Amino acid sequence: QVQLVESGGGLVQAGGSLRLSCAASGSIFSIGATGWYRQAPGKQRELVASITTGGSTNYGDSVKGRFTISRDNAKNTVSLQMNSLKPEDTAVYYCNALIRNTAWSSIRTYWGRGTQVTVSS
Repeated sequence: QVQLVESGGGLVQAGGSLRLSCAASGSIFSIGATGWYRQAPGKQRELVASITTGGSTNYGDSVKGRFTISRDNAKNTVSLQMNSLKPEDTAVYYCNALIRNTAWSSIRTYWGRGTQVTVSS
């Protein structure tokens, strides 16, 4: 079994910064692409940022230039540095990872339970 545990959420004023972290543990042979998604009340879950094993990144249009995703392959962690936060960034942020449990297993998608980010105006 695999667990993704997020940390770093909280309440911040507009213009402030937060750093989210996600640690993967359990039965892990390899981790492929990882990323962060968010879901605001009444809205669909959307991609915030993703990063491949090699470090290639992709960002949602609304966060480009403000958020930076990074990963530490040795520690099985992925982080999201969020700067210049806006009230519309308020959402539950979820960590996502494509993981192979053993050398012979297929790749599965795993999700964390989410961490709340609230940006006040």
